[in-house]
Amino acid sequence: MPSQKQLRWSELKVGITVIVGSITLAVLVFLISGTSGLFTKKITLITYFDNAEGIRPGQPVDLQGVAIGNVQSVRVVPGHAKAPVQVIMRVNAKFQQFIHKDSKATIETAGVLGESFVDINSQDAKEAIVEDNFELQPGNAPGIQDVVKSSQTSLQNIDSLVKRADAIFEEIQNGKGSLHQAIFDPELIGKVNAILNQVQALLNDVGNGKGTIGKLFADDTLYKKANSSIDKIDSLLDDINAGKGNLGKLAKDESLYNNLNQTVAKANKLMDDLNAGRGAAGTLLKDEEFARKLRNTLEKLSTIADRLDAGEGSAGKLLKDPSIYNNTDQMLVETRNLVKAIRENPKKYLTIRFKVF
Repeated sequence: MPSQKQLRWSELKVGITVIVGSITLAVLVFLISGTSGLFTKKITLITYFDNAEGIRPGQPVDLQGVAIGNVQSVRVVPGHAKAPVQVIMRVNAKFQQFIHKDSKATIETAGVLGESFVDINSQDAKEAIVEDNFELQPGNAPGIQDVVKSSQTSLQNIDSLVKRADAIFEEIQNGKGSLHQAIFDPELIGKVNAILNQVQALLNDVGNGKGTIGKLFADDTLYKKANSSIDKIDSLLDDINAGKGNLGKLAKDESLYNNLNQTVAKANKLMDDLNAGRGAAGTLLKDEEFARKLRNTLEKLSTIADRLDAGEGSAGKLLKDPSIYNNTDQMLVETRNLVKAIRENPKKYLTIRFKVF
């Protein structure tokens, strides 16, 4: 049997082996961890929130969803009335280049019932990189309490809607309102059945090729005509592409393009001459003396028209004096009566007398 000394030595060796293995395992875990390793360089960031919202030391810190560190401490500090909760975070230094001074730190929740964590958003940040012990501004993210509060109004509206619907269904069951009559009236149901039967008969006639609509579906004449029209259009397009006919010549003849180009060039030259004041038309457009004379003539014509409208002068009296119109009308009436009398008794007015001295 082994001695007492040998047993104690064996127990000591086992204990030393367990301790060395535990220390080795702990060191390996710290070395493998990218954000909380023992030898990982870190920086400290501080943010003040108005509510901790479940944040505790050890909770993860993310950079737009990527784990970069952990929360070191959470405490209430004096001197920050609006945001008294101080959250100190330890972040892996290799992510420092992605965090700017205008980045926002927000308390988020992993799902509806998940734990809280701090998320740093640098998507729209443009300022310089943060230093160690820099204070980040908090972001605005609705907590679970805000979500519950905002949903209470919706739940109340849904409850009110359910109560109204229940009241409507109760009135229908009690035989009140038009809906009850529409649902339980046998006469209305009979009318609906009659309409459905007529629709079914109409569909049967259409399927059998009866009526105008049935002929459209069953008769292939319309299809043949449409197919023939498409063939004619296709032939016309082939003739146009081949340069046949008037349309083909218009589309393929280069002389038309040349003539049109020459016409446009001449029109441009004519416009240039007009703008430059060359030629008779250009002189009319550019000569200020002619414009002045034309303006004077128009002013005189306007003055004459105003005087005529006012009844001044002989022409104005002819237009405005009613006596001239009445005299003229009377003279025309007398002339017409004289002509009528001459036609009826020409001897009376056309008698020729000879007198011999």
